[in-house]
Amino acid sequence: MPDPHSITTDRLFLTPFAPEHADDLLAMNSDPDVMRYLGDIQTRADVETSIERVQARWEKSGYSWWTIFLKDTDTMIGSACLQNLAHKDDAPLEIGWRLKTAHHGKGYATEAGQAAMDFGFNTIGVDYLCAVTNPDNLASQKVMQRLGMHYVGIQTHYDEPCVYYEMHKPG
Repeated sequence: MPDPHSITTDRLFLTPFAPEHADDLLAMNSDPDVMRYLGDIQTRADVETSIERVQARWEKSGYSWWTIFLKDTDTMIGSACLQNLAHKDDAPLEIGWRLKTAHHGKGYATEAGQAAMDFGFNTIGVDYLCAVTNPDNLASQKVMQRLGMHYVGIQTHYDEPCVYYEMHKPG
């Protein structure tokens, strides 16, 4: 039985992090190109700890990180999230994504971001979402713009200056 938090889009299948995703997540999160704007590359222990933390958040909150697969395949291409900004319980929910470098430039981040946004608005029921990134990460800013998000400014989150985009629930 599929996880009730899993999402299928036109080209993607998003499912909550699970231990069997560790090898693919490690391959992505240990790639310096992928992690350039996201912090230090991760070790296997970091990835396994992250999976446990994410599973606990799914249990507690009903949202967290998904592993992204190409639809109807076992090809893992990235991850996406709906989480409290900067991991602060009282913060607004943010959407985010990261992809293996081989899958950049194909619209997958926008598709996954839209899926996370729809989950936040329609499943969780929030009226407001945000997204943040390093000011130099122009590719992620373009994804935020394609999603219809609006630039607010530079703010500090995750102890770093970030561009901050927002979106209010349509309608």
